Amino acid sequence: MGLFLEFWTCYFQIYSLFGFPEKCSGKGGKILNPVIQLIYGAPAKPSRESPMTHTFNFFVFSTFPLEPDLLFVMVILISYIVFFKRYIYSCFVIRLLKMAATANPSMHMATANPCISSSRKIIKPSTASFVTKVKRAAWSRLTSSSHLSSARLFFQNSTSTPARFEKVVTKAMADASENKPLPGLPVDLRGKRAFIAGVADDNGYGWAIAKSLAAAGAEILIGTWVPALNIFESSLRRGKFDESRKLPDGSLMEITKVYPLDAVFDSLDDVPEDVKTNKRYAGSSNWTVQEVAESVKQDFGSIDILVHSLANGPEVTKPLLETSRKGYLAAISASSYSFVSLLKHFLPIMNPGGASISLTYIASERIIPGYGGGMSSAKASLESDTRVLAFEAGRKHKIRVNTISAGPLGSRAAKAIGFIDMMINYSLANAPLQKELHAGKLIINGTEEVGNAAAFLVSPLASAITGAVVYVDNGLNAMGVGVDSPIFENLDIPKDH
Repeated sequence: MGLFLEFWTCYFQIYSLFGFPEKCSGKGGKILNPVIQLIYGAPAKPSRESPMTHTFNFFVFSTFPLEPDLLFVMVILISYIVFFKRYIYSCFVIRLLKMAATANPSMHMATANPCISSSRKIIKPSTASFVTKVKRAAWSRLTSSSHLSSARLFFQNSTSTPARFEKVVTKAMADASENKPLPGLPVDLRGKRAFIAGVADDNGYGWAIAKSLAAAGAEILIGTWVPALNIFESSLRRGKFDESRKLPDGSLMEITKVYPLDAVFDSLDDVPEDVKTNKRYAGSSNWTVQEVAESVKQDFGSIDILVHSLANGPEVTKPLLETSRKGYLAAISASSYSFVSLLKHFLPIMNPGGASISLTYIASERIIPGYGGGMSSAKASLESDTRVLAFEAGRKHKIRVNTISAGPLGSRAAKAIGFIDMMINYSLANAPLQKELHAGKLIINGTEEVGNAAAFLVSPLASAITGAVVYVDNGLNAMGVGVDSPIFENLDIPKDH
């Protein structure tokens, strides 16, 4: 039926181009005259004023004295030639498109044969479509899924207006449905909720981790040390962090809620009186680990990700031999046991399959002169606890536990060490990869190295990784000697100047 209508379209296009005789006789007239009347609304009485009409009539009626019936046959033959030319060309184009779709499976195509219809429906393909604009005629709606398909044709009653084909317009549209999985191996944390403990500004690793988790789709909750809470919240409100809140897609990281937190105290009973009455804690409540966990449960019900990004050593500048018991235990309490306490109180509200990470430093296993006050011991304890907690939390709650050994960073907290700039320069000179870590930002694409490593570790892509120490330090942990030593000056060691 489609081919029949296509042929007659070609026929009347050619016949109307040259003009009709006023009346056709014989068998041809019996067929042609009603069709002409159906299409044009009246018996054919074409104007013979056009040059093309005069030329055709002179050629046909003067040179060859043909009867109208023979003229009818001639036009049919010419129509067949034009029709088959169009048909073969269309088949050739469709075959090329099928070959292209086969060669590139990621491109979904839908093809359809044109048909004559009075429908004015707009074609709305789900992936890619080829649209032929037709006056008073349109293709039927195309439907396609993940395979190459041909739309079935359907017809409506013809109107009295002749169909006239115009140029073919090609459109390709990508299906950007959020419900479909992304290609490749994306870190997808949509629907996950993360609590990051230890964020008090926008230039530390905790902030970098929060940004990467947010970029992957996670909801962000933050626990901030009580004395720094007012400044942090004020900076957020006033837009001071807006530039550093920018995510790869240009949007700003959203922080759903900020909780006051002091991870040194498990419960209110552990807080000494002098801290309770301290003016820096005035106006804040429910800031012990147990209380914060209960508040998060009351506000959100559960979390999926727990991040420990805090440490403190009041005597960090003292050599270990000069460190007091109080100072040593304070470093262990704030930098190591705080992770144990956080996991202990948050595990009951963590969804099975969740993950927890902490931040450590190479001083846990290598001698770093100047990193004292029990801090090297605290980091070693943190790494040891990571392995034990991975077993216990994995068996009881199906939660993974890992830690990231990050390279030196000139954050505000690290400035307290006093020689952080020296360690950054040492890392630049001796690490296999000679580049600096700026708040976790990677030079390429502006993404964040430590943050991205954390996002991977808490994602389903790392579902079999637990109890691990993951180094994100440009490879400094692998070095046995410092290649910037004068001893190696005669060696041809590549350097990035």
